[in-house]
Amino acid sequence: MQEYENAIEIDGITKHYDGFTLDHVSFNVAKGSIMGFIGQNGAGKSTTINTILNIVKPEEGTVRIFGLDHRRDEITIKQELSAVFDELPFHDALTADGLNIILRDVFRAWNKETFFGYLDRFQLPRRKKFGQFSKGMKMKLQIAAALSHDAKLLVMDEATTGLDPVVRNEILDIFLEFLQDENHSILMSSHITTDLEKIADSVTFIDRGRILVTGYKDEILESHGVLKCTKSDFADIAREDYISARITDYGAELMVTDRQAARKKYSGAVIDPTTLEEIMLFYVNREKKEWRSCAD
Repeated sequence: MQEYENAIEIDGITKHYDGFTLDHVSFNVAKGSIMGFIGQNGAGKSTTINTILNIVKPEEGTVRIFGLDHRRDEITIKQELSAVFDELPFHDALTADGLNIILRDVFRAWNKETFFGYLDRFQLPRRKKFGQFSKGMKMKLQIAAALSHDAKLLVMDEATTGLDPVVRNEILDIFLEFLQDENHSILMSSHITTDLEKIADSVTFIDRGRILVTGYKDEILESHGVLKCTKSDFADIAREDYISARITDYGAELMVTDRQAARKKYSGAVIDPTTLEEIMLFYVNREKKEWRSCAD
């Protein structure tokens, strides 16, 4: 396989549905990194991922994986790629022993010792039917299969949703192990932003089919901040200086994109660090000047 800088390169992909448009989506996933792909349900995460996997055909734009065209070189790419979904894609009547037999004929580099090693690590039975597995067991099974054919890229679509914190942490640790090889990369779609804060190198935020923010996670968290002020001071803050404002019983909280510039311009204001979850909330409400959270 040729040398490549980015595991995934997406340029201007567009897809129209009734009531929804994936609108010229562009971002890159650097080789050797984990990108968190965040957004609320219905924002376009799964449509983007299905386009990457050539399940959805875009009307415009290009996708390159390992530097290769995702359509023309699909067979080559998918020997080196693993996808993990929210729902188990294997039949309920199958067992792990049966899945091993099937996948050894699908993937050239399938390694049954690696597969059964992960089953033992996850304490998964070999002869129990998948229909009798819990959600956590099904997710661990998918990950065991995904990591057993020498894949260079993992694409995860809401893979940790609905799992308890102990199982989620176990899975995140395995992803970090996978990234010890600098040729390995992960695109991880999730709305559990705390997971991504733990492990992601970069973040892309999609809302209503459009990319709003993409870049290194630490730089995004460093530049953004929550400016806190009284309601009377809020009236003096220029609209172009914040994304949106959350009104509370005690005043106002505004998301700013340049913490240093805001600190200079509004020297008396308190500007606190923020989280990916807060950034997402303020951007989702960006078309409103003011909003209240459900907790208020």
